[in-house]
Amino acid sequence: MNERLSGVEAFVAAVETGNFALAAVRLQLTRSAVAKSVARLEERLGTRLFQRTTRSQSLTEDGHIYYEHCRRALSELDAADSAVEAGRTTPQGLLRVTMPELIGRELIAPVLMELVREHSQLRLEIMFSDGVVDLFEERFDLAVRSGPLGDSAALAARPLGAQWMGVFASPAYLAQHGQPQSMEALIADPEGHRFVDYSRQSSPHPWQFYDAQGRTVRFDTSARSDFTCNSLGANVTAALQGLGLTRLPEWLVEDELNAGTLVRVFAEPQPYGYVLNAIWPKARALPLKTRVAIDRLVERLGRRLAQR
Repeated sequence: MNERLSGVEAFVAAVETGNFALAAVRLQLTRSAVAKSVARLEERLGTRLFQRTTRSQSLTEDGHIYYEHCRRALSELDAADSAVEAGRTTPQGLLRVTMPELIGRELIAPVLMELVREHSQLRLEIMFSDGVVDLFEERFDLAVRSGPLGDSAALAARPLGAQWMGVFASPAYLAQHGQPQSMEALIADPEGHRFVDYSRQSSPHPWQFYDAQGRTVRFDTSARSDFTCNSLGANVTAALQGLGLTRLPEWLVEDELNAGTLVRVFAEPQPYGYVLNAIWPKARALPLKTRVAIDRLVERLGRRLAQR
């Protein structure tokens, strides 16, 4: 019975994703396992479900008919899974989450720790990583990622907010070097200014802005940088010590702005930010532990990352 169901799942996934490779990602299997499962299904049914060529695959007439019935059957299973999951009143089990180190340590992990304190049957395992972790390979329930997402038929996403960026400096630095009045003025005449830069994979990351029409403007500050680091936290310290202008997420310098030890250098034509998303493997029924974690992150981070 298990093999019969796995064959149906592999077949439906192959139809809906378009090929065996993407079906394998969705089902957390190898491509070979998916192909063999579909082949056994075809053998049991005594018919071909796919018409295959070296470049493509398409459903046969029998395949179309079988897919419609299988899709409805799996929808009923989805409903059954959801009904059971909906009956749970408290999250339980191990929740494995991966996230970028800085925002993870400062903003995300404390929110998830709250859940563990509130729910005695919930356990939490966190991995900090600024790289893209394979959720299927590493068997994570949830990831938080900053910036644009790639297309994936096997992953679901929900926005948590955005890391809104600003240009900041210490009052002492601005008193000595002057204060640019706008993004355009700084880019047109950067002479006399020094910069604190963020580096990624050994190369400086250009500053990015939106102009008044919403077009992306890139500004390379590396030639005039007195300090470059792959830690935004260290860049805050460098800016506090007057080493230059720096571009940072607003949330990261909230305390310094309130204390007046850093100031925003200028208002921007349009706010520029990096969207923060919760990412998880698509499933017929989202486990309560994952759903509760996502909902809490949306609630807390939405307020913390709101544009000021």
